Amino acid sequence: MNPMEVIAKAIAEKRTALTEAEAKTVLKNYNIPVVDEVIYKDINDLRIAAPRMSYPVVLKGLGSRLTHKTEKGLVKLNIKTQEDLLAAAVYIKEAAGDDLEGFLLQPMLEGKRELVAGLFFDAQFGPVIMFGLGGVFTEAIGDVVFRLAPLDAGEARLMISELHAQKLLGNFRGEQAPDRDALVKVLVGLSEIAMTIPQIKEIDINPLLVSPDGRVTAVDALIVLGDREQQKITHVPVGPLAIRDLFYPKSIAFVGASDDLSKWGQLMFTNVIAGNYEGKIYLVNPKGGEIAGRHAFKSVIEIPDPVDLAVMTIPAGKVLTVIDELKQKAIKNVLLISSGFGETGAEGKALEEELVKKAREAGILILGPNTMGICNPHISLYCTGTHVRPKAGDTVLVAQSGNLGTQLLAFAEKEGIGIRAFSGSGNEAMITMEDYMECFEVDDMTKTVVMYIESIKNGRRFFESARRVGRKKPVIALKGGRTQAGAHAAASHTGAMASNIKVFEAACQQAGVIQAQQSMDLLDLSAAFSSLPLPKGNRVAILTLGGGWGVVASDLCTENSLVVQPLSKEIVEKINHWLPPFWSHANPIDLVAEKNADIHMAIIEELLQWEECDAIIYMGIIGRRVTIKSVLESTVKVDRKYDPKMVDENLELLKVYEHELVNKTVRIMGEYHKPVIGVYFLTDEMTRTVIEIEDQKYKGIVYPSPERAVKALAKMHQYSEWLKESKK
Repeated sequence: MNPMEVIAKAIAEKRTALTEAEAKTVLKNYNIPVVDEVIYKDINDLRIAAPRMSYPVVLKGLGSRLTHKTEKGLVKLNIKTQEDLLAAAVYIKEAAGDDLEGFLLQPMLEGKRELVAGLFFDAQFGPVIMFGLGGVFTEAIGDVVFRLAPLDAGEARLMISELHAQKLLGNFRGEQAPDRDALVKVLVGLSEIAMTIPQIKEIDINPLLVSPDGRVTAVDALIVLGDREQQKITHVPVGPLAIRDLFYPKSIAFVGASDDLSKWGQLMFTNVIAGNYEGKIYLVNPKGGEIAGRHAFKSVIEIPDPVDLAVMTIPAGKVLTVIDELKQKAIKNVLLISSGFGETGAEGKALEEELVKKAREAGILILGPNTMGICNPHISLYCTGTHVRPKAGDTVLVAQSGNLGTQLLAFAEKEGIGIRAFSGSGNEAMITMEDYMECFEVDDMTKTVVMYIESIKNGRRFFESARRVGRKKPVIALKGGRTQAGAHAAASHTGAMASNIKVFEAACQQAGVIQAQQSMDLLDLSAAFSSLPLPKGNRVAILTLGGGWGVVASDLCTENSLVVQPLSKEIVEKINHWLPPFWSHANPIDLVAEKNADIHMAIIEELLQWEECDAIIYMGIIGRRVTIKSVLESTVKVDRKYDPKMVDENLELLKVYEHELVNKTVRIMGEYHKPVIGVYFLTDEMTRTVIEIEDQKYKGIVYPSPERAVKALAKMHQYSEWLKESKK
């Protein structure tokens, strides 16, 4: 009987699950190795066959309603005699009762390792394949990995390599390594089932037993039938051009403008004006009069000129009535700052849905509500509640938390990271994270994408668009709601349910999204990705002014899958010409406090030429100005023979020296196209993560700590490897 006949029979019998034997029939047809077995209808059939059997054997109760046989005592292992077999059959018959439909007899397979594989359907992402450690401890240990279907053999191999217990996937306690080709067949087979048999909603293969000779066999399987949960499509896609127009307004009306410092109506327009926005600005307040010396219109209808964007800060209850005025004025784009919508609960959600319906009917696009604002430094548009104004660049930042987003903008401003555009996406009533992703895909000015995500509206669309974008430019994401407490907070914050974090993380990994663990990682990573060439491998050379830093950096590299490459004999001999005899003669290269910049550059260039070096981290060479400043200031204070002007003069020389060192590093990096990352000796208010060098493709990157430098390099290597795999 073929799989479709098996399933049709079960459906005709109004069953929600296949028997174990039926499940294995389906699996076998998709090249999944299953155990040999025989079905016996009753105990009499077993009694007749028992003398001819090869013991030991396994006896199981068979029935479509017997889905948790082990817990019910319906699986008897290692039966060695005819008497034990018949006794086991009697026990199983009594324990199973009316649910028993027969007996399943299997040879007793030996093996110390049990794996698990399965298929289920996620409401956001669709079919998901699971693989991990199996047996009775699957849930307790939780060593499992996921991928979205469909997946090919290459993706299946990557999936297998991500299991934490890799020792169990090698030669183990005298047993051979599991047949990886067979494991790949299992995962690819499950993927094919997901894509070709819509009546199946869940599969559980547990255990997937590994024999001493490495053979992989499915010895138990459960297939659940039924309608797959269909994702409710709640949002109409918004095209890239529509989003772009919203970020390039030639005129803005501030609806709810105020001169009260405590109100959003004052924060928004003052930031736009102070930020030197060159478009036309109109203030709207029902009282009219003047605000900040400017005429205030009582309604947008009174504005004599066309308006491209309305920024609304009025109470939620009044927004619907203003939509009619916006329609009459032909204003097509709205930045809705106001809160009081879906994030507040059922009543607010109903109001938000009514707002969206009315806006769509009026041909109006709303960004928000409950947003901190937007900015586009390329036209000097800084329309956020927090008055920060980062410089123009190629990193786009979208955050579902306005406060977090504007904090990151402030960090970008301080650290010299250029911003393509920023959106505090708020409740995403109309424009979703998926819409933004498709906009990034076609925007040539965007080189790096940075996102803070608490929820997504369409998981499969997000995955597919992220994978397309990732092949062109790096996507860096931080997911809020990774824990149960965080997920609850995210739901109350955005009015949206956070999807299963493990499935989300799997989708991101499969799509090449670089996942951040902390908020500051977002811009640390964006600084590196937007400023440096990608490493071609994971071999790292480390230069340090002190031995301790080298030890710390080495440990960090090892923990992040980077290799501190042993120096070749030729490299050691060349460095011997520049450093005193007591240098480390190993990687990390301890510069033994050598301060000559020409020597530093000579070593860096030698390492960049070395074929076994993919990246360089240098520590302590930049930032000595900070500690020298303190020494000079103390000296002037104590010894009056030194002129206070000496401090400023020497600090200026040091500033020029350090900038020139970065300049040379960037230029030589452009020649060899390998990343070079610095770590400051000490930092002060003048230090920057990103240092731009005129007329150069790359930029200088110097972090405050080895941890941040290594983490950035590790993520760049991870992305580089994903790009290689995605092109195969």
